[in-house]
Amino acid sequence: MTTSSTSGRDLLGRRGFLVGVGTAGTGAALGTGVLLTRGGPAAGPVPPRPALMTAALGTPLATLPHAVEQARAAGNRAGGAAGRAAAAATALRPFVDRLPVPPVLRGRDGALTVSLRTASVRLHRDLPATRLWTYEGSHLGPTIEARSGSRLRVAWENDLTGAFPVPAVRVPFSYEEGRPLMWDRPGREGGTPREDVAALPPWTAVHLHGAVTGGGNDGWAENAVLPADAQLSEYRNQQRASGLWYHDHAMHITHLNVMTGLAAGQYLVRDDEEAGLRLPRGERELPLVLFDRNLDLDADGGFTGGLLYKGIVVVDDPYELVRPFTGPFTLVNGKIWPYQEVDAGWYRLRLLNASNNRPYLLKLLDEEGRQVPPEAFVQIGTDAGLLPAPAPLKDGVSLTPAERADVLVDFSRYRGQRLRLANTLPEPGIRAEVLEFRVGSRAEGGGYSVPGRLARSFRPVDRGKLAGTRERMVMVTPVYPKDPELWEMEETEAPQGELPIDGIVQFEDALGRVRTFRRVSSTYDDPVAFTVPAGSTERWTFLSLEQSEGSYPHPMHLHATAFQGLSRDLYDVSTFTFFEREGGGYGAGTSAPLRRKAARALTPAEKGPKDTIALYPAEMITVAAEFQDVPGRFMHHCHIYEHEDMMMMRPFVVQPRQVIALAPHGAHGTPPSGGTSAARHGQH
Repeated sequence: MTTSSTSGRDLLGRRGFLVGVGTAGTGAALGTGVLLTRGGPAAGPVPPRPALMTAALGTPLATLPHAVEQARAAGNRAGGAAGRAAAAATALRPFVDRLPVPPVLRGRDGALTVSLRTASVRLHRDLPATRLWTYEGSHLGPTIEARSGSRLRVAWENDLTGAFPVPAVRVPFSYEEGRPLMWDRPGREGGTPREDVAALPPWTAVHLHGAVTGGGNDGWAENAVLPADAQLSEYRNQQRASGLWYHDHAMHITHLNVMTGLAAGQYLVRDDEEAGLRLPRGERELPLVLFDRNLDLDADGGFTGGLLYKGIVVVDDPYELVRPFTGPFTLVNGKIWPYQEVDAGWYRLRLLNASNNRPYLLKLLDEEGRQVPPEAFVQIGTDAGLLPAPAPLKDGVSLTPAERADVLVDFSRYRGQRLRLANTLPEPGIRAEVLEFRVGSRAEGGGYSVPGRLARSFRPVDRGKLAGTRERMVMVTPVYPKDPELWEMEETEAPQGELPIDGIVQFEDALGRVRTFRRVSSTYDDPVAFTVPAGSTERWTFLSLEQSEGSYPHPMHLHATAFQGLSRDLYDVSTFTFFEREGGGYGAGTSAPLRRKAARALTPAEKGPKDTIALYPAEMITVAAEFQDVPGRFMHHCHIYEHEDMMMMRPFVVQPRQVIALAPHGAHGTPPSGGTSAARHGQH
């Protein structure tokens, strides 16, 4: 096998791509819990992806002239609405609003109340006010600070009123040369209103992302509350200094609820180790939360001030494909393209990608458009805490949805200048620059240097001790010919007979051995397959079966734990195929073992403490997850919100070992002394 220094992030940064898409509701569902003999060999192949669908999935349009012609014809039929939308897209001026910095809340006597309430806010000075559902009245929720080791009880009170504040429409995909792509244009463009969305009540659950807490406090998606009720959660904060964040997690509608204003607020855990590093603080520690949005237009093409959930639909009979949301306008802390005045010194930026779907590759550019040197743009932390050592960002900082980066910036080199933070990926929205820093002209006295060592408490995983740990295998299926799915797998013997077989996947591992796995679950409602012993360390492996390298990555998130990346490998996944089953519907599996092509390097951040990691097409990633003594029912899922709500989310359970040992076996009696029903609970 060869080794490549090219990471999946590098591929995303330099490849042209358009979208990540999921199919919606028309394909026949695959069976779950499939046995080796179910479905049998293929009754017939699935037709190849139609060209228009392939274009929407990520292939540059210029390489698909037939698809362009289809989409252009649809665009011509759209007529004046598309023209008005394209004109409006450039109407808002950048960098005219000051960056909002949310207030900081701290508990009193270990308790805190946060009110979710309806408010009118201004997203840009040239826009009318926007009605939103908010945390404490602002588009970005307040920053909550907590002390490591000190419990905090939060009452999330639902005081929301009024109708669902964001209209949703479905718009057929079209393409017009010389105009912004559909998702980069504001307005409805003749789309069909979603009455089912307009009827939604203010039903919300709050998840503290990255918190290591019991299942009763995790913000279970089905335990959302209506107005005049409250979610009561107690957070242990038994974790190192880290940048957690809270957001809506209501079942089926997270991708919509976050649009209403319930997208994010930061929750910072502080400890003595962090304080001893004397990092920039106070006004020099800035929360920067990024997400993209779309805006509604009136009949004359003017902004109404309202937000819009614009679902781009690629119709190709018999399937309907709905693209996960991206929008033309990037907001930072709830403002469109703001600016921030800074002193000529060091600052700490707490970056968070709270978008539904859009990834960012952020670089800091000077007035000549050149990237600042890496020694002036340094990452010191990631999702779940500080890194052991600083990592200069010579290639920028990459953030898929839910990922965080703790970054130090030296503005002292740029007195009196204006620097811009830019998303340098090929499809950044209508404007790559998302935030302008205006650096003061006065020189500072004294110097500051980045500490050479940061988190001395961080311990890299001892790989020698991982050999006997349990491995969990999770696979992500392609987006065509049906919705992408999250398959939980268990290792099994190689099947007899002809391949492919529904739910059977074979691959070569790093040692050249062929391993065989069978699907045990694929939808949210399937029985729990993974039961994790509290206090254990496990290896979780994620494999993407998507072939299109241009597609957006899947941000894979585990609740209730922090993990460290162990390996990232590139595979040839061309032998994973869908087929029509003799009994109807689609099956999927490998016709031959997937071949490992190369190892890819993990970034310093991915080797640090994480809770979300980017899974790129045709990649396999293995992480070491450490589960503390916090039992309960939790979730793991793709953090593209539309995928999460399409059931790319699975429950798992953490229990004390002694309880697992007494779980009933197949006859529902108590196991004999020394016995367990481990297989029933995923303990294989």
